[in-house]
Amino acid sequence: MTLSEIRRVLKAQIIVGAEKLDLEVKAAAASDLMSDLLRASEGGALVLSGLNNLQLVRTAVISGVSAVVIVRGKQPDPDMVEQARAHGLPLLTTPFTMFTACGRLFSGGLRGVELKITE
Repeated sequence: MTLSEIRRVLKAQIIVGAEKLDLEVKAAAASDLMSDLLRASEGGALVLSGLNNLQLVRTAVISGVSAVVIVRGKQPDPDMVEQARAHGLPLLTTPFTMFTACGRLFSGGLRGVELKITE
């Protein structure tokens, strides 16, 4: 699923990374615990979170994820935007809850990072 498709499915606003709409995302993870994201994410995954702080961007960069979606319509502060831009990390926000956002992405064909376990 491309970032453009993700934006459409989630009715998301792109905060950073509009130039990367053709980026292909193969899996996703969702959590508000950064330790879970460090443990469960794989390079190139999309991360959905309700967190709205600089630590989310820092963890995403360390984890090598491809993009971050902040749920529940939260808007990132200027420091988050600046760090995402500095690291080339697409940052989006969706009005949907995490549960609904994950369901919409799953229905659209995007699978979780645990796919590698079941194959």
